Amino acid sequence: MSRTLFRTRIKFCGFTRPGDVRLACELGADAIGFVFAGDSPRRIQPEEARAMRHALAPLVDAVALFMDNRADTVKEVVRYVRPSLLQFHGSEDDAFCRGFGVPYIKAIPMGSEITRQHPAALQTLYPGAAGFLFDSHSSGGPGGSGRTFDWRKIPSGVQKPFMLAGGLSSANVFDAIIGTLPWAVDVSSGIESEPGIKDGDKMRAFVEEVRRADCHVLD
Repeated sequence: MSRTLFRTRIKFCGFTRPGDVRLACELGADAIGFVFAGDSPRRIQPEEARAMRHALAPLVDAVALFMDNRADTVKEVVRYVRPSLLQFHGSEDDAFCRGFGVPYIKAIPMGSEITRQHPAALQTLYPGAAGFLFDSHSSGGPGGSGRTFDWRKIPSGVQKPFMLAGGLSSANVFDAIIGTLPWAVDVSSGIESEPGIKDGDKMRAFVEEVRRADCHVLD
């Protein structure tokens, strides 16, 4: 089949500087992620994210990332930052995730028990999710580790869009897309010079490889 009629969405995550946000938008990112997980080296405060949100180009989504944050923290971020999507990486249940009036995606740590169940288990546990993110992080651990996982372990038959994350970079994102056909790819450390500091050349190369995969003809 030809992938020329499909465009893989790109989310760049873990921003700490408005200039990096502006450049990412210019290079073609579809979504920009701001991290509020407590243990992340890319964690920022709502006021900082609000300032960076003003650097977003039109039609680029702001995504707020959490991992077992308190409900009042999530509410504060929603009020200050006005994200168009929430992303949860912890043990949050569906009722918690959908309790803020903003669509959400649930990150699934590969190797956790849930990924060894039937794909329907994901829909049963998170019926309100707009989609899922399959990441290499361990259960209870933050993303952005720079580690990949065996893409063959992605559950088949998931009926909602899924994002692929975990150790992606310009060196492997082409193969990742061809091998898994995700709705979107999510990258943080693979486009950085150090945690939270984005590298323009790496961001550009990543986008180019995603677009190359989209134009690739599959047998």
